[in-house]
Amino acid sequence: MILIVDDDLAIRTSLALLLKKEGFSVRGAASPEDTIEILNKETPELILLDLNFSIETSGDEGMTLLTKIRKINAAIPVILITGWGTIDLAVKGMKEGARDFITKPWQNDYLLQSVKTILNLAQQTPQSANRRKLEQTYHFENIVGDDRKLLEILETVGRISATDAPVLVTGESGTGKELIAEAIHSNSKRKTKPFIKVNLGGISSSLFESELFGHVKGAFTDAKADRIGRFEMAHQGTIFLDEIGELDLSSQVKLLRVLQERTFEPLGSSKSRKADVRIICATNRNLEEMVTDGSFREDLFYRINLITVKLPSLRERPGDIPVLAEFFVNNLKLIYQRPELKLSQPALKWLKTLTLQGNIRQLKNIVERTVLLSVGDILDVEDFKKHIDNSQSSVKSTLPEVGALTLEEMEYQMIIRAMEFHQQKISKVARSLGITRFALYRRLEKYGISYESES
Repeated sequence: MILIVDDDLAIRTSLALLLKKEGFSVRGAASPEDTIEILNKETPELILLDLNFSIETSGDEGMTLLTKIRKINAAIPVILITGWGTIDLAVKGMKEGARDFITKPWQNDYLLQSVKTILNLAQQTPQSANRRKLEQTYHFENIVGDDRKLLEILETVGRISATDAPVLVTGESGTGKELIAEAIHSNSKRKTKPFIKVNLGGISSSLFESELFGHVKGAFTDAKADRIGRFEMAHQGTIFLDEIGELDLSSQVKLLRVLQERTFEPLGSSKSRKADVRIICATNRNLEEMVTDGSFREDLFYRINLITVKLPSLRERPGDIPVLAEFFVNNLKLIYQRPELKLSQPALKWLKTLTLQGNIRQLKNIVERTVLLSVGDILDVEDFKKHIDNSQSSVKSTLPEVGALTLEEMEYQMIIRAMEFHQQKISKVARSLGITRFALYRRLEKYGISYESES
């Protein structure tokens, strides 16, 4: 049974009809007193709670009722209903234990999605993680490892994939956040639809709307034709917003509006379009600290992290280092046609001792560099040590003395060298510098470096 708590009969009736049509059993409560009386007799599966009653517009009565509900039974999930102007109040409610919040006027599809997601998650019980069982149930072929922490994460990923819940993936750089996002999509009901990746760290605030929502011809000086944005590309599929912590505050407001209202308008257009997408965000930054210091909106934070998946660093699962190293070697021997290539047992043990601040990405680079520079087919400890030492000494020998150049001067010189080396091929230059094409374009404009646009 779903309990609808609202003093407005029209709202209770509207919500009841919507939910009954989907097969849910529904009860209504017009006041806090009615709500407490029902809870003393029955245990709803979920409560839809309006924060503002007609006699009280501050939301205090609704918040007080939420606190009482939590004391009676903290296990009952609560979805708050509030107006756009009182989202701050809903955020406060999330801190007090509410699972989600819906703004008036609500979108029926989104409200039902939230209800079904929360009920599904509440009904599912975690199973003991076992790689073989996970492989039989889900598709995790691109994620390597048997560590207990990783398997628990994969079990969670499998359970949440079937829902449309927004997911926030956190973890250090190189821990595989994109792979987790892809796994969520490939195990979801949207798996046959697009999976669109967006690196928000490479999009300036001036390009944000055009990149994500598209634009119409004539929207700005260089808008010579209509352009589809990433949200429209991801229609009925999944959009992966990487580096969400890099988004500036003005762009955060625009993104929140889309996530909240499930509609968007291309730049220069007055026609709204539906955003039927699942949202997965990722960051290596501490968003809670950013909320505290005011650099990340609290309401956006609670909107994107109905479910949070925190990936462990490779240092926290050292037992997977040999497994990953062998996985990389097996791939490389096919790529480089060296079928006899393999790792020695001492090398596998030695690799486990590395700090690997760059996590899986750093391990992959170390293995690939050693494969490329080693003559023999048996990769031993000395092969890795030699090439790691050579790489580090090479970097040190090319670095200028401290104080000889500013960071901007070094950046400028590196971009010039990369542009010359790759013959101004923007995609290759960006890849070699470890940044996106959009981030490279920004730097080219910043330093006044001429370039030819890629067709």
